[in-house]
Formats: sequence, structure tokens, C-alpha cells
Amino acid sequence: MLHVDSRRGTDPGSGSIAGCGLIAKMVGSGRANTRGALVQATGLSRSTVSQRLDILLDAQLLYETLGRMESGGRPTKVLALNPEFGVVIAVDVGEDHARVAISDLRPQVLIERAVELRLTDGPERILGQITDHALGLLAELGCATSSLVGIGLALPAPVDFARGQVVGFSVLSGWDGFDVPGWFAQQFDVLVLAENDVNLLALAEHRQAWPDADSLFFVKAGTGIGSGILTGGDLYRGSQGAAGDIGHMRLDGHGDPLCRCGNLGCVEALAAGWALVRDLKLSGFAVETAADVVTLAMAGEPEAIQRLRTAGRMLGRAVAQATSLLNPAVIVLGGALSRSGDPLLAGVREMVYQRSLPLATRDLVIATTALAKDAGVLGAAHLVVENWLQPETIERLLVAG
Repeated sequence: MLHVDSRRGTDPGSGSIAGCGLIAKMVGSGRANTRGALVQATGLSRSTVSQRLDILLDAQLLYETLGRMESGGRPTKVLALNPEFGVVIAVDVGEDHARVAISDLRPQVLIERAVELRLTDGPERILGQITDHALGLLAELGCATSSLVGIGLALPAPVDFARGQVVGFSVLSGWDGFDVPGWFAQQFDVLVLAENDVNLLALAEHRQAWPDADSLFFVKAGTGIGSGILTGGDLYRGSQGAAGDIGHMRLDGHGDPLCRCGNLGCVEALAAGWALVRDLKLSGFAVETAADVVTLAMAGEPEAIQRLRTAGRMLGRAVAQATSLLNPAVIVLGGALSRSGDPLLAGVREMVYQRSLPLATRDLVIATTALAKDAGVLGAAHLVVENWLQPETIERLLVAG
């Protein structure tokens, strides 16, 4: 890993560090990747930009290489965030396992491990397991904990992002109000961020596959159902972090099955993986998970295919309402059920185009996820890097050396 060289260009008494953080953020976020673009974006003189860049280049936070711009023309010097400056612990907690990964600052997964867990064990035991595995992965990479810039967790629950706490009903028993950043602060002096898992799937999908989309609506159809919303390229969480909870919207006229949240007729109770398992079991099929349902359908079992199509239409009714409300440019379906392909996707498309106004669907793209199993940890890593790369954080880092 590369670290700050405190011997060159970082004397806090000189005042030269002030403003370096803004330059680093602009380069790291992709807003400006040449010296000329930085001059134009900041309004600073070329000499001032060069002075601040020298500090960041000496610190090895940024690097400069010869490249060709997208617009073509002669090769020019291109600036970028040094992905090897530090690492991130990124964790995606599921209902029966967690993916624990170490990423660089691109972010790109360097090493990861699947960890079996029981959500009934409570937060302290689970976070202890995650920490042990993360430290083991750091050791395998030969990274000291001083290389760590932050920890990101994707949790299958509503999360108050500002406080880093799970709030209200969820599958995470005993986590309501638990101080996740405070627990990690006992061992790590780094940025710790917890977020709803579907929000982070949406963030990863946008950053990795649809970076030019101004608005994106991500729907996770797996054991449960949820969604994440990006507008203007940023996550929309709502006032309490509950935005996007379409799984518990009520759909009338379909028998009002009992949902695991305690209400009747929720989208989840009609179209989620656990609901399909329930119905197929009643028909005599040996299925236990959403993945089992998909396997059965892909093997050609007519009843599994039909139930997925029906689930697609039920889900599509909720997505159509969201389309009318949000008018997204892109809708992405992810989660275990999306791997069935056409049976689920066709049902969603049918209802969206049938129930939304032509203006909302004229240029709308509806697709399945382009990301594989790493989406959750990549979303957690993106969240950490983007929040770490703030001007005040970078300037404190430079002062500390």
C-alpha cells in the first residue's frame, strides 16, 4: 500500500494544504481529471492548482499518467485517485451468510470470503465474526490496519444512515437502535458507515453499470423485496431511511396473504422468494429458498415458471406506481429471482408499460442486473470511498502525514 510522505510539501504551517481536499475530491469523483479541467471547475489559477496537485501527488493520493481523453485528440496528462493509497473493509450481510471483502479505492474487490452466520446471534457476535474474518483477509493481503480508510456494511434492514443504526422491524433480531459505528470505534479509528443493502445494490449498479443515468430505480427480488432510488446520481433515503420499501406496499384483490411484517396483502407476501417457496411447498415441491424456485423454473417446471410470471406481474404493479412517481431513466431488477430471466422480467415490463403514462415510459430502460455476487460489497466500498473523499478529511490526512 502507498502512504503519505510527510517529508514533502505538507507543512501545515505553510497553509499550502488548504484547498487540497477540494482538488482531491474533484479528481476522485471524476468531475475533473486534467489540470485544465481543474482550473476551469475551481476558478483557481493554474499555478495554485499546480501547487495543490504537487502536494497530492507527493502524498501519492493522486497519480498522473499520459492518456487520451474520450473526445480524442492528442494524448494528455490524466489525473486519477491512486487506488492503492488505502483499503476498505466492505461487508454484505445476508439472511444466512455474509460476504466480507477488502477492496482498493477504485473500488475493486481484492479478496473476499463468504461467512455463514445466524442473524439470531445478535449484533455483537455477528460483528465480532465479521471483524475476525476482515482482519484475517487484511493479513492475507499483507495490509496493516493503518492502510484502512473505512468500513462499510450493507444490512438487510431499514437503516438510519446518519446514526448508523437499524430502525424498526427487520430480519436483524436485536439490532434495532444498536450503535454500529460505536461498536467498531472500540477497535478502529476510521470512518464506519452502515446502509440498507438494497440502497447499496442500487449505488453499485449505478456506479458500475449506469454512471450516466440521472435517475435509477433498483428492485431487489430475492427472499424479500425492496428497492433503492438514485436521483441526480445520489441515493435518496427519505427522512428516516425508509424510502424504497415497496415490498410492504399493499396490493388489494389477491387474497390478502399474511406478510412476515404482520400486515396483509403486501407485495412480499405475493411475489417474494419466501412466498413462492410457501406456495410451491403446498403444491408438493421440495424447495427451501428463492434460488431453489429459480432452479426449478430453469429446469422447465411449468408451475414454477407460471408462479414466477405471476410474481412478475404483482411486482410490476408496485414498480409501475414507483415509475409514475419517480419517472426514472433506468429500472434494474436484481436479487435471486431476477436470475430466472424472462418469466419475472416480462411480468414487470407488462405491468409498467400497461399502467404508467407514455411520457414516463417513452425512453425508459428496464433491465436485469449487470453485476454478480459482488454487488453488495462493491456498493459498501463505493459508499465508504465517496464519503471518505471529502475535503476536510483529506486535509486532516495530509496534516497528520
